[in-house]
Amino acid sequence: MQQILEHKIVLVTGAARGLGAAYARGIVEAGGSVMIADLLAEDGVALAAELGDRAAFVTLDVTDPEAWDVAVAATVEHFGGIDGLVNNAGISATGVPAVEESIETFDRIIAVNLRSVYLGMRAVTPEMRKRGGGSIVNISSAAGLIGLALTGAYGAAKWGVRGLSKVAAVELGREKIRVNSVHPGMVLTPMTAPTGISLDEGAFPNNPMQRVGRPEELVGAITYLLSDAASYTTGAELAVDGGWTAGPSIEYVMGQ
Repeated sequence: MQQILEHKIVLVTGAARGLGAAYARGIVEAGGSVMIADLLAEDGVALAAELGDRAAFVTLDVTDPEAWDVAVAATVEHFGGIDGLVNNAGISATGVPAVEESIETFDRIIAVNLRSVYLGMRAVTPEMRKRGGGSIVNISSAAGLIGLALTGAYGAAKWGVRGLSKVAAVELGREKIRVNSVHPGMVLTPMTAPTGISLDEGAFPNNPMQRVGRPEELVGAITYLLSDAASYTTGAELAVDGGWTAGPSIEYVMGQ
């Protein structure tokens, strides 16, 4: 992989496994350094050891403002600053109709999937200002681009991430802090595996590519947005979803 993140220091949340781990690996492969932030300490420490000197781990509850302050301070102390943030941590939808979701569950999903994004941007912005700019990549979802049934709180949070990213992009643009959202489609990870999805060709027939994605297929989008190659890209929303949000496949429409 081209070294487009050389000398860049990036904090990634929910990075101990799944998509976050793929992003962490991609950042290091692209020449950057990564702080792996997660509650899964055993997995996070193991990943940092695997990636070598340009990776470290910090425990982070993304719903806790004080924990964010600790994670940012640890990143600055270990690597010398922060150039990028990937707000990736999240929990999945419950699979029940929105009006049947419990208030407690709704609040929990909003706290982890949306409020944490606000807390992360708030925590890293002072350090990015010191470095004359930076890049924030907020992981939303295809469910933040369309109305997806049985994702009430999850969909609300991911639409919120999309909107919050645009507001922050407008407010921080003159300070050379770029903010963009990425919208993954169905990707096989430890979080989505319980749904029974498969990497087999044709296993996702309503998707134009007719398959689910692999975590590594998201990495290019993330490293691009973190890099100086995206220096004029802010307030954008990038769908990496096999065309899902563009429309259903021809075969699905024709009932084949």
